[in-house]
Amino acid sequence: MKGYGRYFLNKLLWFLVTFFFAFLLNFILPRLMPGDPVAGIVSKLAQGMTNTTGIQKIYQQYANEFGTNKPMLEQFFLYIKNVAHGNFGASFSQYPRPVADILKSSIWWTICLQFPAIIVGWLIGNTLGALAAYLKGGFDKVIMPISIFVSNFPAFGMAVILLVIFGVDLKWFPTSGGYGFDLIPNFTLTFMWSVIVHYQLPFWSIVLIAIGGQAIGMRSMSIYELNADYVKYSRFMGIKDRTIVGYVFRNAMLPQVTGLALSIGTMVSGALVAEIIFSYPGLGFTLLNAVVGQDYPLISAATLIITMMVLSANFIIEILYGIIDPRIRAAQAD
Repeated sequence: MKGYGRYFLNKLLWFLVTFFFAFLLNFILPRLMPGDPVAGIVSKLAQGMTNTTGIQKIYQQYANEFGTNKPMLEQFFLYIKNVAHGNFGASFSQYPRPVADILKSSIWWTICLQFPAIIVGWLIGNTLGALAAYLKGGFDKVIMPISIFVSNFPAFGMAVILLVIFGVDLKWFPTSGGYGFDLIPNFTLTFMWSVIVHYQLPFWSIVLIAIGGQAIGMRSMSIYELNADYVKYSRFMGIKDRTIVGYVFRNAMLPQVTGLALSIGTMVSGALVAEIIFSYPGLGFTLLNAVVGQDYPLISAATLIITMMVLSANFIIEILYGIIDPRIRAAQAD
């Protein structure tokens, strides 16, 4: 583990620097949006009021509460203090509901959608890629073109195709929402079945995109391993092909496992497109509504969670790479 301490400190420094600038942009960019969100809240509360002095007092009250009348630098330090205590304030668009409560409910929808989709896509894609490399012939000629075709679809393209075919034309599944709009969340069979039915289109739109990329990666790594010297030597020694193939695919899986870990780390941001297309009540749909409603606290909190997940996933992968492969830390320590 010689030189690992230096490697770790270098990666930690870059993580902290990147996080600082991401945190800074996370605070500044929502506040550069045109319009005054406090005025929007006041206009709803002051409907029917003709007393301009009363309306002005209401405006001043909410401006003080949200801190929008303070200098930007003072708002920034107040924001740091609140985030450190896990306090993201009240939502502008859903006032007076706290931002933390909104995120707490929406993030679980995202995790329950994205995590199973990543695992299923990873398993199916790697299985197809391994079979294509091992069986070759017609199986490879069919699987690979399909995998390449599917993997080149943008996420929103796949979502729209499934929406049009299975939601609009065939009417097999609902086109929007996480459950029926006439239902109240509970543990009844009616509600659970509604959740399952609404789950299908966003789930498979994510899975199908994941399958193509995983199949291509696994096929390439498996072909490389199948042509390695240790495989030829093992066959020359008379070792059973089943045993050899087990080692081949175990070695080929290493980069794929890394990709799986990175996908899990970035899963909160990965489902944004599917959630927006299908109006699924996860973090992506919540973020879209926050942008439309100029909800600074909710935008900042949602993007901060996504940023932390992405940066942490990349940092953990870099550290694990340095532990597993000494060549990486040796090259970057020079």
